[in-house]
Amino acid sequence: MKIYGITFLIFLVLDSVWLGLISPSLYKEQIGHLLAPEVNWIAAALFYILFIAGLVYFAVKPAIQGDSWKTAVKNGAFFGLVCYATYDLTNQATIRDWPLMITAIDLMWGTFICGISSLLSFFTARRFVE
Repeated sequence: MKIYGITFLIFLVLDSVWLGLISPSLYKEQIGHLLAPEVNWIAAALFYILFIAGLVYFAVKPAIQGDSWKTAVKNGAFFGLVCYATYDLTNQATIRDWPLMITAIDLMWGTFICGISSLLSFFTARRFVE
């Protein structure tokens, strides 16, 4: 649970910067007509709870067990790419006029945030979790 908590906090801080400061105007411009007027906080919380569990299971724990920061980055980045691609490429396939630019940006962001979150979680857990 400590590793989960560390990873959750790191990911949430990074994603908050992205969602709060960097991406709002981009998403509003590109897909504003699709955005809900209010965030569904229950759905958002469930997403983060499950997503971080997957990140810990597939990236952070294997990295800690193998004592390899490279495993943290590689597995985390790949997990992020696959998960973000699932969302964006499904939208690309099913939603009329879904912007290719949003898909490309989201895939890069998912790869980056999961890779860096796994790496930071690996080093933090190694230092503070027995």
